Amino acid sequence: MSKYYLAVNPHGGLKKGLGILEQVKPVFENDGAELTILETEYAGHARNMARTVEIDGYDGFCAIGGDGTMHEVVNGMMNREDGRRLPIGLVTGGTGNSFMHDLDCLDPVNAAKRIITNRRRPIDLARVNANGEILYAFNIVGWGMPTDINIIAEKMRWLGGQRYNVASLIEIIAFRERFATLIVEGNRTVGDFGFILGCNTIHTGKGMKMAPLAQLNDGYLDLIVAHKASRWKLFKMFPKVFSGKHIGDPIIEYHQVKSFSIIPKEKNILNIDGEIIGSTPIEVEVVPSAIEVLV
Repeated sequence: MSKYYLAVNPHGGLKKGLGILEQVKPVFENDGAELTILETEYAGHARNMARTVEIDGYDGFCAIGGDGTMHEVVNGMMNREDGRRLPIGLVTGGTGNSFMHDLDCLDPVNAAKRIITNRRRPIDLARVNANGEILYAFNIVGWGMPTDINIIAEKMRWLGGQRYNVASLIEIIAFRERFATLIVEGNRTVGDFGFILGCNTIHTGKGMKMAPLAQLNDGYLDLIVAHKASRWKLFKMFPKVFSGKHIGDPIIEYHQVKSFSIIPKEKNILNIDGEIIGSTPIEVEVVPSAIEVLV
């Protein structure tokens, strides 16, 4: 008989997590799987749970949520003192669901059905040395506009998923200077950048196809570099990110790399998996097949 942990936030999102739990529990029960329900009580609790739970006898650590929840679980699993890791299962329930968008699994019941197949898939992670702090990313490592857009979007949660699009337009109008040195596998470039984004997933934010050639386990990060351009050029480029056609735009460079570093003129906060955390300068390297997911 299969046995899984299932972490849920009973307080967030108008108790959306509890509603999803009631939808998916029958999927596990009908399969004869045993669930250990873990209720999170504070930000970062899922990370601490994944870092400390007993692994023996369990087939996976699952959670209801989106990219932020997945980020917590991944970092908890990667920082276990015993060095052991359970496969991770995500039941779709967040606002940003870039990872599950890549897996074409935005329905929570469908996600639960995939988990109970116990089919495991290794995925890469990005190891981020953020000014001495080690963090792991499964989705994106963003500097520049992606960070500032997320900060603005968090203040407009009442707009739902569309807040990312509105925040993007506001940030284009702001037209900030971002001087930095970018090092890609030993090659240095100095410039004024719009953004630099390392992607492990195709999707970013709410349906943006930011890295259309990305694969979860190819051993590479897809690096999108946007050079500084006029507001008009940025406005013209922005709609293309939903189809992936932006990678053909003259202001965009697209690389598949194993490592990169960003050293800005000034210290900046980062966007890692949609979370506003860490600080520049950063050194990023891919960790191939670092964890397994239940898909």
